[in-house]
Amino acid sequence: MDANTREAERWMRQGERDLISARNSCRTSDFEWACFQAQQSAEKTLKALLYARGYRRILTHSVYELIREVSVFEPSFQELRSGAKALDSAYIMARYPDSIVGNLTPSEYYDREDAEECIEYADSICSAARQALSG
Repeated sequence: MDANTREAERWMRQGERDLISARNSCRTSDFEWACFQAQQSAEKTLKALLYARGYRRILTHSVYELIREVSVFEPSFQELRSGAKALDSAYIMARYPDSIVGNLTPSEYYDREDAEECIEYADSICSAARQALSG
């Protein structure tokens, strides 16, 4: 197993673990963290695919940008773009109170529906990435 394959597998394992953490956060009503962890899961599993393709350093945190890059060699990932945009929003808004217009904090802004939606998007991306890695 070469270094890129090992690195890809390592990122994939952490991405899958982040998805478990997102589900756990949703169960405990930590909805903003569930959204952020879902974004992290999608980001890391997409990076796993890029490492497997020989990429060395991947500097973006944008799930949408990663989807665009992965789609060059896995066109089916184009179908995941709308979920990627929602996850990108959660990357900032779920963490910082000043990213939300008004006086709400992320913990007051995000609800179960938001968390479940982000988890669903991340799960789709994670599943597609795992399938692409094993295929």
